[in-house]
Amino acid sequence: MYDQSQLMKGIMEGCILSIIGRERTYGYEIVERLREKGFSDVREGTIYPLLLRLEKKGMLRAEFMPSPLGPSRKYYSLTEEGRRQLEVFCDSWRRTVRAVERTIGEEGENNDGQFKGA
Repeated sequence: MYDQSQLMKGIMEGCILSIIGRERTYGYEIVERLREKGFSDVREGTIYPLLLRLEKKGMLRAEFMPSPLGPSRKYYSLTEEGRRQLEVFCDSWRRTVRAVERTIGEEGENNDGQFKGA
C-alpha cells in the first residue's frame, strides 16, 4: 500500500521555506498556513524538528519576540542560504511535477481515463 507520509517528509522542508520566505513567522502559524493549503494532517510535532534542522543548516534565522498573548515567540526568517535552497527546491519540484504528470498522464491511464490497475 502507498505510504503518503514518506512523500510528505520529502517536500515539507521546501514548503516551510516557502512560507517563511513570504514573511517572518513562528511555528504554530506555519502549521496553520500548511493546513490552510491542504496539509490537513500536519502536526506541530512534525514541524518543530524541521525548523530546528533548517536553523542548524543555516537556512533560517530565529529570534524571540514578545507575543501579545503570553510568552515570547520564536520567529523565523530566511537567511541567504535559505533563499538559495528555496530556489533550488522550487526548480527541482517543478521539474519533478512535470515528469510525474507526463508519466502518469501518458502511461498511467487507460483509454477511458481510468488508471491502470484501478
